[in-house]
Amino acid sequence: MPERFYFDHNATTPLSDEAFEAMTAALREVCGNASSIHHYGQMAKQRLEMARRQVAALIGASPKEIVFTSGGTEANNLALFGATKSGSHVVTSAIEHPAVLSPCARLEQLGVPVTYVKAGADGIVDPDAVRRALRPDTALVSIMHANNETGAVQPVAEIARITRQAGVLLHVDGVQAAGKIPVSVTEPGADLYSLSAHKLYAPKGIGALYVRSGVPLQPQMLGGHHERDRRAGTENVPSAAAFGSAAEWLSRNGNRESARVASLRDLLERGILERVPDVTINGSAAHRLPNTANLRFHGIEGEAMVIALDLRGFAVSSGSACSSGAVEPSHVLLAMGFSPDQARSSVRFSLGRSNTAGQVETLIEAVADSVRHLRRVSPAYSNA
Repeated sequence: MPERFYFDHNATTPLSDEAFEAMTAALREVCGNASSIHHYGQMAKQRLEMARRQVAALIGASPKEIVFTSGGTEANNLALFGATKSGSHVVTSAIEHPAVLSPCARLEQLGVPVTYVKAGADGIVDPDAVRRALRPDTALVSIMHANNETGAVQPVAEIARITRQAGVLLHVDGVQAAGKIPVSVTEPGADLYSLSAHKLYAPKGIGALYVRSGVPLQPQMLGGHHERDRRAGTENVPSAAAFGSAAEWLSRNGNRESARVASLRDLLERGILERVPDVTINGSAAHRLPNTANLRFHGIEGEAMVIALDLRGFAVSSGSACSSGAVEPSHVLLAMGFSPDQARSSVRFSLGRSNTAGQVETLIEAVADSVRHLRRVSPAYSNA
């Protein structure tokens, strides 16, 4: 069996030591319900509120503006359905994650019109296109902060100025951005901002939605008065504790770690481009996440590359993990103007805390060997 290395951090991240220790400590020591008034309940409440402060600090929010959810998908759904009412209009982009696109499709079924703004060939949404899409009945604009497939960072601050001037709420899906680039929700001016713990080296099953103070939000989970009446259900204190611990580590070390990972990403791209002909970087090379490289290998199916590299011990992706198994080409790359064949020949490499320069060098060799083999047997490349 080959030694295995993980280069798929945009899909999910390994649990960090900090998050693991916080979670196991809470599981052992905090047995109470955070809504109970006795000693055990108050211990749980204190640990929950500590996690809320830690998560809030990561994005420059007030703790009272953080609503814990079951993950980024629920956070997106809460924002879209909670801030939209019948008779209103929504604007989003064609490159959003399915956790935004699917709720938007449901809104359309419910009679809420949705306008889908296209992205450019660099994977970036034009703020003026958002401005042109606004209508008198627009209630919400939902634009991701960074794309999960290409890493393209969107001009959310410019879009926020447009929405604020128009009196329209702005929801930002920050699942891929938080912890990788500096985030201050007051700087882009987001009204709602989604987070997912498992993208930040914390466990799956916990996330958060930032709700700017004063923004009305209709709860979608009904029951008790949890999370200041914004999300009913007994809080998952151990997972929240892990989420908070991971967020605190990133608040202290994120800038340094992002710079380290960016240098590894650049090393990876240089090595592949030098060793392998007919490779193109998809999307903006300048405005993107420091850990993400999306490369198009002409004449090769991306899925075949993923399998070939997995056999050599490397975990990479041909697109969104939520679309794995699908035969359709990436909707993100299609929205950027790529042909279906071009979209299918693309592979995403996303780096993280566990990766080293030595691993990257070994990955470059594996990519070169895999491409050489696959192109030998590829009619698409021989006919190119």
